[in-house]
Amino acid sequence: MFPVAKRLRQLRCARFAVPILLPLLMLASVPAGNAQTLTFDDALTSALQQAPELRAGTALIEAARHATVPAGELPDPKLVLGLDNVPVEGDDRFSTGEDFMTMQRVGLMQEFTSGAKRKARSELATAQVDLMRSDKRQQRQIVLLETALAWIARHTWERQLALVAQWERDNALFDSVVRAQLAAATGSALDALRPREEAADIAALRDEVAAGCAQSIAQLRRWIGDTAELPLGGEAPNWRIDVTELQHNLHQHPELMNFTSRARVLDADIAESRAAKQPDWEVTLAWLERGSGYDDMAMLEVRMDLPLFTASRQTPLVASKVAQRAALDAEREASLREHAAMLEVEFSEYQRLQQSQQRFTDILLPLADEKVELALASWRSGEGALVDVIGARRERIATHIKAIAATGELQQVAARLHFANSESYEAAANTTDSADNLTGELP
Repeated sequence: MFPVAKRLRQLRCARFAVPILLPLLMLASVPAGNAQTLTFDDALTSALQQAPELRAGTALIEAARHATVPAGELPDPKLVLGLDNVPVEGDDRFSTGEDFMTMQRVGLMQEFTSGAKRKARSELATAQVDLMRSDKRQQRQIVLLETALAWIARHTWERQLALVAQWERDNALFDSVVRAQLAAATGSALDALRPREEAADIAALRDEVAAGCAQSIAQLRRWIGDTAELPLGGEAPNWRIDVTELQHNLHQHPELMNFTSRARVLDADIAESRAAKQPDWEVTLAWLERGSGYDDMAMLEVRMDLPLFTASRQTPLVASKVAQRAALDAEREASLREHAAMLEVEFSEYQRLQQSQQRFTDILLPLADEKVELALASWRSGEGALVDVIGARRERIATHIKAIAATGELQQVAARLHFANSESYEAAANTTDSADNLTGELP
């Protein structure tokens, strides 16, 4: 949203309520002929390259991908060392070679995890990779949307700032005319104060608009770093918004697609819990060395799990995971309904702002300009009062600023609708002509 300054509240406009910063002075110092500009697509590209959230997502994907390699493998074999049947009494106590039953054991043990468990663990690791990718797609959508909103906000504020600067120049000329009339004894001393009062109002408005512009630069810097200081170039895109297509593709929203990835993780987790009912087994092969005069021996040992109490162990765990899966399905349904409702609300607001923009273009802006022309003509002819001219000028600037704010709001709503179902910044270039410039030239 783009509210107007407190001063314009007196002119039936909204207020900008933001802290005042001064990065605009830095922009003003850059020579226009040599300045590198920041277009809308440049900002999105820079955000995708610089956002630390996306770098973190890439690292998490790589970590999950590496974890898939050992997920389905057998455990490492184990070295077995031992002493068997060592006497602890008599003349041969603690001897390792005198008693015929004493043996030094060296062997290897290999555990064989069931194939169902290893398959489930491998599928779980793969599902985790997919979930990390889904998380990154969701974060990517957030980065693109927030960068787009910040760029549009700054573009809107700067258009308003340019309008205020034009108003200042016009008021300075107007002040010269009033002073000239006073010098020619055709005006009153009270009239000479009017442009000065208006100049103070313009200065207050300029400060607040500059503050909004500075705040938008700070928001843009959050996503693209110091590149946010560059002068803006080009216009904000004007996407083709088709609500039927958006509703049809609603399931492709990154947040909803993330539920699908989470469901795959839970499904694999359930499969692993069910596979726990299948026994694992292990084999130990050892060489038993006895004392001199006695023959060495070999040992083969097989061990197997006995999941005899699944009703109180494995089965409750499976039931817990299945309940979590049902909860996830319900959450997805709730999220789908929420996004469907948000889509209807956003599109309704989009239509309202389109109609508002059309009214500004066709009716309100021409009327405001005409009202100023009539007030000026009446004042110049001596039939009208200067206060009427001042009032008409204020109403005109308020109308123009509100028109720019409405255009910015329309562009931001369009961005939210667009990026809700698109994660590719290249789609930003697929637009119609740039939004109409509602600033106009003040007569």
